[in-house]
Amino acid sequence: MKVTLAIQRYNPETDSTPYVKHYEVEVEPTHRILDALMDITQNQDGTLGYRRSCAHGVCGSDAMRINGTEKLACKTLFRDLEVGDGGSVKIEPLRHLTVQKDLMVDQSPFFEKFRAVKPYFVPEAPEPERGEYIQSPEERALFDEATKCINCAACYSACPILDKNPNFIGPQAITNAARFIFDSRDKGLEARLDVLDTENGVWPCESHFECTRVCPRDIKITKLINFTKREIKKYRKERGEETAEERAQ
Repeated sequence: MKVTLAIQRYNPETDSTPYVKHYEVEVEPTHRILDALMDITQNQDGTLGYRRSCAHGVCGSDAMRINGTEKLACKTLFRDLEVGDGGSVKIEPLRHLTVQKDLMVDQSPFFEKFRAVKPYFVPEAPEPERGEYIQSPEERALFDEATKCINCAACYSACPILDKNPNFIGPQAITNAARFIFDSRDKGLEARLDVLDTENGVWPCESHFECTRVCPRDIKITKLINFTKREIKKYRKERGEETAEERAQ
């Protein structure tokens, strides 16, 4: 079947404003959006810019907005979009990040926020005598879901809070903080509070669930954010302290 891809194009070096260019491609219902993009660059227009790597939903590099919703191009089939012969698909870059070229965005601010939450294991000193930290299956299950994050930035693009507060740390960073906060071996909550317990940390989240809705790994991101809020409140209460949210009231 023939479908049209309406792709937002923009090269800041040569274009004054973004524009839409239409490409007609021959596809099967089981073909992926990524297959169509690759067909365009190989056979129609080699100047089209987009990212891809593993093409199997693991690296997260080909996240973009497809028909207005954040998705991975490598996991989105034409039949998923209910596109038939003669139909069209609108493709745009992720939001809240500066466009570098066409569907490619500058991910630097996104990863700066990610690094700010210390997304790594902060052990309790000293190291255990046996040279390892013992953990039960039940303890492991508490943070298992957060380990599925592939840093694709789909949730970051979909987050409505970033529309009004671009300094909000974002759902992805909080999810990766939660991965360690709820790890029984990690003792780094206090070290992460200077980022998480601030006016731009966890508290701006209003539980719109947009992040959860678009996550390609089906992570319950909003739940993890709320669990993190609860853990911070518990930590502050045990020490007779107020959270940044409480101080602002």
